[in-house]
Amino acid sequence: MKKLKHDPAALNSKLIRRPIQRCFWLFLLPTFVAFCIGFLYPFLQGIYLSFCKFKTIKKAEFVFLDNYVTALKDPGFVHAFWFTALFTITTVILINVLAFAVAYALTRGIKGSNLFRTVFFMPNLIGGIVLGYIWSMIFEGVFSHFGTSLLLKSSLGFWGLVILVCWQQIGYMMIVYVAGINAVPDDIVEAAKIDGATGWQTLKSIIIPNVMPSITICTFLTLTNGFKLFDQNLALTEGRPFIQQAGNAIKTTEMMALNIFNSFYASGGSNRGIGQAKAVMFFILVAAISLIQLSVTRKREVQQ
Repeated sequence: MKKLKHDPAALNSKLIRRPIQRCFWLFLLPTFVAFCIGFLYPFLQGIYLSFCKFKTIKKAEFVFLDNYVTALKDPGFVHAFWFTALFTITTVILINVLAFAVAYALTRGIKGSNLFRTVFFMPNLIGGIVLGYIWSMIFEGVFSHFGTSLLLKSSLGFWGLVILVCWQQIGYMMIVYVAGINAVPDDIVEAAKIDGATGWQTLKSIIIPNVMPSITICTFLTLTNGFKLFDQNLALTEGRPFIQQAGNAIKTTEMMALNIFNSFYASGGSNRGIGQAKAVMFFILVAAISLIQLSVTRKREVQQ
């Protein structure tokens, strides 16, 4: 028997595409329903509840902007914002610089590079809560020799969180940078070498501009991860130590996500609308910063 040959053009013919186009909603509907149930409805309900005073959803009392005013007047929330911003700026710079340096070193053809990539990536597989408790024991063991503790000095808590997050995320970002560096066309690099470009000139003028898509991705991930950090903060410091400010006890290493969580369950959850208002402001802040970052870095990408 002769083997029938399929014509590739027949698969793209109007006779085949037309039924698919007519029934596209059958394929889209299950995903759209799941999206509405799992994300859109809770998101819209959360926005509505941020304008309400409530302990349970069924007993929500509309109070308009009172929750937002109370949240903005909360010194703990304001302190958490500045602490989170400083932490995010620090970790974004450190993680991306170190991850790119490691990726660049591992793409120079050194022996055992695949083993090193695996070792550097492994911390990313460990959960944040587990990492927090592990590093808490490490730091307490180290600082006990100096008569201090991670929970007694806010500066130690800050750098403890920075070290933990860098150790966890550098390996993941390294993989993204390795893929970006390997995607740089070899003919461009060879042409730069023929023209007498040094290693630094090649890195600065050829590799980094061509790796800008990877830089965009890694900057976005580290930026959002820095602002959203919760479980590591909870496990490592729980926001401690405390300071007194205007009669209020403020947790000096409490980040925004942990502050929202504590506000939601404060005073037995008598008014969870304040925590919900903080969560809405938190979402708007992170979304706005992320969109600005994506817009700025994408303009610097080089079309290959």
